[in-house]
Amino acid sequence: MLEQIQAYPRISIIILAFAVSLLISLVNYFFLDKEKVKDLKTRQKSIQDELKKFKDDPAKLKDLQQEMFSNAFETLKHSMKPMFITIIPIIFFFSIIKGWYAETEIAKSWIWWYIAGSIVSSIIFRKLLKLP
Repeated sequence: MLEQIQAYPRISIIILAFAVSLLISLVNYFFLDKEKVKDLKTRQKSIQDELKKFKDDPAKLKDLQQEMFSNAFETLKHSMKPMFITIIPIIFFFSIIKGWYAETEIAKSWIWWYIAGSIVSSIIFRKLLKLP
């Protein structure tokens, strides 16, 4: 398998990025309170609209900004659980695959190939799994 990875480094890194993104998306799907996060994001958007309306009222602006900060913190708190589940395996995985690509033509740029594949696949999987 390592020979195949090193023979086709660009294709293999993109496939690995898709696989890791799928895994992370599945962890988010099962461990994230999707409804709560969706409600918080909806409220964030409405607060942003209210901020535009009350730009001349400093007291109201302060209250809205405080609520916006509170919502952002709550959203972050909900996304931490899936992140803690995936972070250690991902760090371990990166240390392994770095060695796989060390002697390939993309040795210096494999991370950029991974990031590009990961971004595209993450968008796809978030849409398919209806993640917030």
